[in-house]
Amino acid sequence: MLNSPIEIVSTTDMIWEKELEDFKQYLKLEKGLSNNSINAYIADLTKLISYVEKIDTGLKPEAITSDHLRGMMAGLAEKKISPRTQSRVISAIKSFFRFLQLEEVIDKDPTALLETPKISHKLPVVLTIDEIERIINTIDVTKTEGYRNRAIIETLYSCGLRVSEVTELKMSNLFFESGYIKVEGKGSKERLVPIGAMAVSDINKYVDNYRRMMNIKKDSEDILFLNRTGDRLSRVMIFSIIKEATKMAGINKVVSPHTFRHSFATHLIQGGANVRAVQEMLGHESIMTTEIYTHLDNKHLRNTVENCHPYKEE
Repeated sequence: MLNSPIEIVSTTDMIWEKELEDFKQYLKLEKGLSNNSINAYIADLTKLISYVEKIDTGLKPEAITSDHLRGMMAGLAEKKISPRTQSRVISAIKSFFRFLQLEEVIDKDPTALLETPKISHKLPVVLTIDEIERIINTIDVTKTEGYRNRAIIETLYSCGLRVSEVTELKMSNLFFESGYIKVEGKGSKERLVPIGAMAVSDINKYVDNYRRMMNIKKDSEDILFLNRTGDRLSRVMIFSIIKEATKMAGINKVVSPHTFRHSFATHLIQGGANVRAVQEMLGHESIMTTEIYTHLDNKHLRNTVENCHPYKEE
């Protein structure tokens, strides 16, 4: 179901309404974006609409120039809007005007020379293999949900999944004989991801000793990880499971489900995995997103210099 029509609150909104609605259709049907992602794009575009409203209420999208865009971005900077937010706004605006160019609404893209502010990338928290084992080993498998909780963490780390991908993981998408699972990622894009033997073992124990005995709710029959009432687990519950296990393991890092995804990628890179292979397993659209993990392996980089540089010590 597509998003509801844009709420008209000004003259400028009325002038831009058709282009914005067409853009939303494009993002939904051709780019496969979720409603939340589409709403984020439109929210960022409203910053441009607000700026246009102040300078010329009759200005149409095809009349926007690079000067208008630079003026809007200067205004955001003056308001102390963070570089990361500015970058996101520019990305939305660039996508919008590229769409207008594809639709032949405009001949020239006014965003071509629009520069994105530099962003200092904060490196993600990564767990060591020992820390991951300590977290997993804190889970008491004699308790009812023990193997389920172990299986969740093993799957997060073994496959590098997003928490939403874990909550939506289906029984019918487990191909253990081949050593793969099928994951439904962002934008309903599917990918095959290898799964490790330990994760397979814990999932099988969870299914045999817990899931098979449950009264499963309608529409959750094919969902792998279930709560006590037979419904799919929430993201919040998985955060809670990990938080408790991390605390019991005596680890002071801020650990979330995404931490296991970061650790999965980093450990693969450290082991010599090809960045593009890691990109495919993570489901990253851009390899630049994956390349951040190459910056985490300082020891590996140091060993490379020591072993390969012509001035290495004999």
